[in-house]
Amino acid sequence: MNLSAILRGIGVALVTPFNGRFEIDYPALERLIHSVIDNGVDYLVTMGTTGETATLTQEEKTEIIHFTYRTAAGRVPVVVGVGGNNTAEVITDLHSFPLEDAVAVLSASPQYNKPSQEGIFQHFKAIAEASPKPIILYNVPMRTGSNMTAETTLRLSALPNIGGIKEASSNMVQCMHILRDRPAGFLVVSGDDHLALPLMACGMDGVISVAANCFARHYADMTHASLAGDFNAARLAHYTCLEGTDLLFAENNPAGVKAFLSEMGIMENVLRLPLVPLSAALHARVKAYLALQ
Repeated sequence: MNLSAILRGIGVALVTPFNGRFEIDYPALERLIHSVIDNGVDYLVTMGTTGETATLTQEEKTEIIHFTYRTAAGRVPVVVGVGGNNTAEVITDLHSFPLEDAVAVLSASPQYNKPSQEGIFQHFKAIAEASPKPIILYNVPMRTGSNMTAETTLRLSALPNIGGIKEASSNMVQCMHILRDRPAGFLVVSGDDHLALPLMACGMDGVISVAANCFARHYADMTHASLAGDFNAARLAHYTCLEGTDLLFAENNPAGVKAFLSEMGIMENVLRLPLVPLSAALHARVKAYLALQ
């Protein structure tokens, strides 16, 4: 499957809304999905890190995946996050989660264990062989504690059923090596909102964005302009949201984006421990920023 054609553009890493009882707020999730689709995102990514999946039960994850399919209603593709640091458990999840309507699976490099590059390769090889859908690798060293090198990514790109990578290493040189040597059809997208524009200038196929939860139109415009080679328009959209994007990640993701979405009336500002809402001072800056828009 040529994921670089199917998922070229902007995906949104959906948050999981909670109500005041810390239950999943499905009406808020419905509002969010409609909002991002109406404002130009090309696909949805559910059950990623931004969705606070570490605090969700297996039953909740299954319900959210089904709900996302129903709400998207075929308007845009859906990518489902399935990952972890126990390879056997990830394989079990790949068989138990409802993936029939997903276009691909996003899977982060194993966290905490800090495997060698060979361990990372064998982990992804095993889950790719077991997965009913193509795997999009996810390299995010800030969260996992280890980097997946360009050499390992390119080695994996040659395997059947591995269709792309979300690169969030913030290492521009590493990204360029992947882009230069990737096989045809291998999707490469940014996992870093701040670097999405320059990385698309280097040849990336788009971005899986946190900021698109609350700045969907600006980020969709920036992404589509970049991919069309119109970097004057892309820079305008990028710099319009730069301060807001800074605020999103100043303390924690998704605490930042939930603060924005609560002020926009889409959901309550509720997170599950160990995450907490933004500090009062930073939240006040969010409100002040939105008041000027």
